[in-house]
Amino acid sequence: MLEDKDFIKSCDVPGPTKEAIRAIILYKSDVTSDDIVVDCGCGTGGITCEFSQRAREVISIDTNPEAIEITSKNLEKFGLGDNVTLINDDGANAIKDIDNIDIAIVGGSGRQLENILDIVHCKLNSKGRIIITAILVDTKVEAVNKLKDLGYNPKIMEVNVSNGRVLDRGILMMSENPIAIITAKKR
Repeated sequence: MLEDKDFIKSCDVPGPTKEAIRAIILYKSDVTSDDIVVDCGCGTGGITCEFSQRAREVISIDTNPEAIEITSKNLEKFGLGDNVTLINDDGANAIKDIDNIDIAIVGGSGRQLENILDIVHCKLNSKGRIIITAILVDTKVEAVNKLKDLGYNPKIMEVNVSNGRVLDRGILMMSENPIAIITAKKR
């Protein structure tokens, strides 16, 4: 796993997704070296970098050109990216042109989550996986309901991570924002 502190960051671009969350996403995705992964809302590229080490191909999408630029810099910094395509576009629009998706990760949807999930559902290979990360309660509810409408049996977990900082007089636990990880497999 790549360490959070090693990523190039920007105050105008979200991310990277924290290391513990990336680890759970990797585990839940059951990624193989044959998989084609779409990272919708790639931000600084934390998920893109992790999947580029494990999947056959990663297609990373973000509407923010600075996000694409920082993801590119992070891939270069870690010596990754030979199997990554970066697309600066709206998620729904970009996914329309992609076929054969094995794993779709939606971390940013620009208020188009339902539309993105409709398109992903049509493009997802048999036994394909969808992973959605959400901070807002409304997004969690919207994701679960839409996946159910599409015939999936979604699973949701809320993750609260605290990291310890050792001080002279003890250990201070610093919590990160809780995040939901919603997963579904095509049947």
